[in-house]
Amino acid sequence: MHKIIKIALVGTSSVATAVAGGLYLSLSLSLPALDQDVTSDSVKQQVSLERDRLGTAIIHASDRQDAAYGLGYAHGQDRFFQMDLLRRNSAGELAEIFGEKALDLDKRRRFHQLRKRAELIVAKLNAEHLAVLTTYARGVNDALAAQTLSSFEYIVTGAEPKPWQPADSLLVIYSMYLDLQGNTIKRDLTLTQIQTLFGSEMVNFLIQPSQYQAPLDGSQLALTPLPIPALSNNLLAQAQPLEIAEPLDIGSNNWAVTGELTENGNAMLSDDMHLSFAVPIIWYRAQLNYQKDGAERQVTGVSLPGAPAIVVGSNGEVAWGFTNAYVDTADWVAIDEKTPIYFENETIALPDSEVVYAIEMSPYGPVKEVGEQRYALSWVAHTDYAVDMQLIELDSIASVEQGIEIAETMGIPVQNMLLVDSMGSAAWKPAGAYPSRTNPSNVAMATQDYQSVNWLQDQAKLPQVIDPESNRLWTGNSRVVSVDAHKALGDGGYALGARSMQIRDRLLEAERFSVKDFYQLQLDNEARFLVPWQQLLLNQLSAQPERFAEDIDYIKSWQACACSDSVGYTLVRHFRTQVIDTTFAPIETELAKYQLSLSSIKRYLEPGIWQLINTQEPSWLPRDEQSWSSHLLQMYLSAKEASLAKYSDSNEMADLAWGKVNQLKIQHPFSKQLPILSTLLDMPVVEGFGDSFMPAVQGASFGASQRFIVQPGDEANGIMTIPGGQSGHPLSDFYRAGFDEYVSQQSTPLLPGEAIHRLAILPSPKG
Repeated sequence: MHKIIKIALVGTSSVATAVAGGLYLSLSLSLPALDQDVTSDSVKQQVSLERDRLGTAIIHASDRQDAAYGLGYAHGQDRFFQMDLLRRNSAGELAEIFGEKALDLDKRRRFHQLRKRAELIVAKLNAEHLAVLTTYARGVNDALAAQTLSSFEYIVTGAEPKPWQPADSLLVIYSMYLDLQGNTIKRDLTLTQIQTLFGSEMVNFLIQPSQYQAPLDGSQLALTPLPIPALSNNLLAQAQPLEIAEPLDIGSNNWAVTGELTENGNAMLSDDMHLSFAVPIIWYRAQLNYQKDGAERQVTGVSLPGAPAIVVGSNGEVAWGFTNAYVDTADWVAIDEKTPIYFENETIALPDSEVVYAIEMSPYGPVKEVGEQRYALSWVAHTDYAVDMQLIELDSIASVEQGIEIAETMGIPVQNMLLVDSMGSAAWKPAGAYPSRTNPSNVAMATQDYQSVNWLQDQAKLPQVIDPESNRLWTGNSRVVSVDAHKALGDGGYALGARSMQIRDRLLEAERFSVKDFYQLQLDNEARFLVPWQQLLLNQLSAQPERFAEDIDYIKSWQACACSDSVGYTLVRHFRTQVIDTTFAPIETELAKYQLSLSSIKRYLEPGIWQLINTQEPSWLPRDEQSWSSHLLQMYLSAKEASLAKYSDSNEMADLAWGKVNQLKIQHPFSKQLPILSTLLDMPVVEGFGDSFMPAVQGASFGASQRFIVQPGDEANGIMTIPGGQSGHPLSDFYRAGFDEYVSQQSTPLLPGEAIHRLAILPSPKG
């Protein structure tokens, strides 16, 4: 979300003056009141909203509806501006705050018409879920109305906060669709254009299966070497030195073991969701306490501000967590002049005017033109089963089987859902919206192949595993399903399976697990995946041992981990990136002419690049290179030179320690344009830990957005560590609370501590 807010400040010279003159006073006046009694006509009985040392929202209410009001009030006090951005992001309404600089982004979002879809779905929700959404919105708006002064973000941007509506909570879920499935849409369009430019042989070569496979059933896609398509001299001559952006491994790790492998017989779950970091962090700690069907309910975990559900957590009997499933949820359809076309107008508001944006529509979905061909997009997010409030039903499940039933009708971006229960069971199932069509495709399909009826139906009967024979379950955004199921569900942009394999292999190394063992696995930064690259680089440099004596020493002593003090890791990691970017530059150059990139399939290029290296295919060598050996050496020198220029003022290799190169910098988006605000708004910069292709995923502003480990029934020993605080207010005691524990790898307790603030919400007196 930080990219969105950047738009607000670019070129606005008056912002610095406004911030410098009145920031502190405005911040002080806009702090929410945490200790008082208020009244509301939206609650049936008293609702208590407490906070502990971390700012965890501890809510006590008479029923789920009143609990939703309390959670809405807490979100409204601590996170309203971030909630506002989430709804505006998916709805395409950012230009109303940020002006014309946000107009292109708004048009890309309006292409999906998600506000219209959210409002239609809200109108069809069952009465109980609609009541929860409505009451939640009232809680948000009451908290907003109680503020003495709007939060500083509205003062800086000059915007006015608008009331929260029930449909806005669905737009927040749609924002997750854009994050979690946006790459699926780009991937298929990129592969379609590669097919157009280079043919099907090139598509097959670029996305061939790799050796890194870790499905739950052990089935393997065949690793048959594919013909290497030749590159023409003309393509090599025109190739530009373009960086192929690293795709973020959005989606996460999770794993579980049954009670057979724990001391107390309760199953155990680990879940760390990988998302972009910003200030404030996306998740919000909460505990809901209420009654349902005569029983006390307590649900503890993290919520997504803007929605009234505990997204990941435990209810004392069952715990649940998610990773992005990356099955194929989108089809592009190649249309022609026979396809009926019409236009729908979307009005985009600007601060002082408005723009009418016409969207070309077809029976298959909205239309986009690439080159001389037009394609229509069918995406599961466009269906009427894409979003709902089934997540709140997880509050009261008592077994993994009950959780599986809810997963079959859940309206979220389809996820690998892991469930464990206090009776010792563990289960996996894809949860979320998935179309019933049976012919997913990597490239655009012809109109006659489009299964229009099947796209209207949600596919509930997806694969599942309950209590596997191995007593272990794992997912990490690569293929989880069997080879046969893979054919039916398709590939929506799977992560390379190296991370999943490392998790699986770690789980198979032991026969008994504790919470501490699971936490160590979350922190596992061993560089197993890069070992072949380290060996390749050593072989190249060893031909000139005197010239590269220092380099060889660093690379040999690299520790085989993404460790903070490892210079060798940086050298190997950047060498691999340079080899891939330069070798595939001819294709990237052609795609750039169509505003497309190999970035969306970069994780697939591993088997292809090794095939080129091992066969020393001459047609892929840059024109000025005579051999692959000289090419690889030049790639190392280029990567090293670029790294030293970026990270070392004295041209010293010691400055390339991975912890410095991969520093964790969690910034508030405003400080990126006004660095003077960094001390006030940003988290402290710390040495990096971890990388891609290993369980401990971490980049400069990306990684495990929470570390969650729990055994249902033993929440007292559970962990929930988050890289940021509860509040979006920089003067709040909770702005950075928990960050130090995250970066020092401490085990922050899942359960809230002693309450230090208490706000009582009383029913309004009856007139």
